[in-house]
Amino acid sequence: MTKSPSTRKRHNILAMVFITVVINYLDRSNLSIAAAALQTELNINSVQMGYVFSAFAWTYALLQIPGGLLADKIKSRILYTFIMVFWSIATLIQGMVNSLGALIGLRASIGLFEAPSYPINNLVVTRWFPENERASAIGIYTSGQFLGMAFLLPVLTLIQDALGWRGLFIVSGIIGIVWAAIWYFFYRDPKDHKTISESELKHISEGGGLVDDVSSKKEDKQKFNWSDVAEVFKYRKLWGLYIGQFCLGATLIFFLTWFPTYLVKYRGLDFLKSGFLASIPYLAAFAGVLLSGFTSDYLTKKGYSVEVSRKTPIIIGMLLSIAVIGANYTDNTFFIILFLSISFFGNGLASIAWVFISLIAPLRLIGLTGGAFNFIGGLAGIIVPIVIGYLVKDGDFSPALFFIGGIALLGFISYTFIVGKVERIVPKNERETIK
Repeated sequence: MTKSPSTRKRHNILAMVFITVVINYLDRSNLSIAAAALQTELNINSVQMGYVFSAFAWTYALLQIPGGLLADKIKSRILYTFIMVFWSIATLIQGMVNSLGALIGLRASIGLFEAPSYPINNLVVTRWFPENERASAIGIYTSGQFLGMAFLLPVLTLIQDALGWRGLFIVSGIIGIVWAAIWYFFYRDPKDHKTISESELKHISEGGGLVDDVSSKKEDKQKFNWSDVAEVFKYRKLWGLYIGQFCLGATLIFFLTWFPTYLVKYRGLDFLKSGFLASIPYLAAFAGVLLSGFTSDYLTKKGYSVEVSRKTPIIIGMLLSIAVIGANYTDNTFFIILFLSISFFGNGLASIAWVFISLIAPLRLIGLTGGAFNFIGGLAGIIVPIVIGYLVKDGDFSPALFFIGGIALLGFISYTFIVGKVERIVPKNERETIK
């Protein structure tokens, strides 16, 4: 039996990443809470608000690949501190704006500075955790976006009720700046950490954790080639994944942007009450994330095929996401929240879609395929808020819910029929080599 390491500093690091993810999503979604009051004070209509909601994703989606390159080249302690300070400053300044243009510019700048955040999260976990602990670590920090918001939404609602929407942005920005300082003073890579034991360092290293600086291994890196970009967009299976990720993102973006406004402005709920009710779908999504990973791994261990073990949670999840349409057929608050919770639970259940990149993408292009996958998924953040803004401009939100449900149905079709059999893509020019 392998002796347990004498320290568990990696768990402390994981807790730091989890909190960072919570703050990351706090600064993405606080606008959704402020939206109704902000629209009234700044005289912003629903179409304009759609563009404001969308602005974050303009830069966030477009800079995913450059953000990943930066994460590879700059130490996580330095880069995360830098980007966190600047996205927090932009958040804080939002509390001082008086124009639509300034608000859009600040939202876009938050997307710019947050773009490297998830690549950094992945790198930190890759360095600090052995392979047999890494999936759990990723699941834990990813759950921060749902669990954190479930508990923060009521708190943020109370902050706005006490300090106004401007105070909400200022408090959010200050929290981020304080946490950036904590990250800088306490985060270290494994080999730079002064209190990690030799046994834990050995446990991480021997288990496949990249405790050495991976960027130093230049001989393992291949030169960028534009033909590779074309390669990751030429296969039906990959387009099935890309379309599915866009559809998955559409439901998430609705909940991160228009959801609180829908409850307050279009359903007439009390602002404070809506903050507490809005947390319920986030808890449902959190449960979906956990159940998805557990179910998929369970089916895999029982010997079921990849199609069954990996596709089942995603296909069921996309079907459940269509339940958002049910809110159009009731005026009862309980059933409105129930339908929305079922939909967001389904979104969480389908969230393991990243696993298909490692199973289907050409081996030589897994990273680039992942970048394309995340980029197209990110386009949902640009398109969906704007479309909803136009759909609800006449005061009726039901077309927007039909739109979100319809996209979820498209995601179900894409994963079921376009992706098809889950198998590795081998480019033609590599087949002869393999033979």
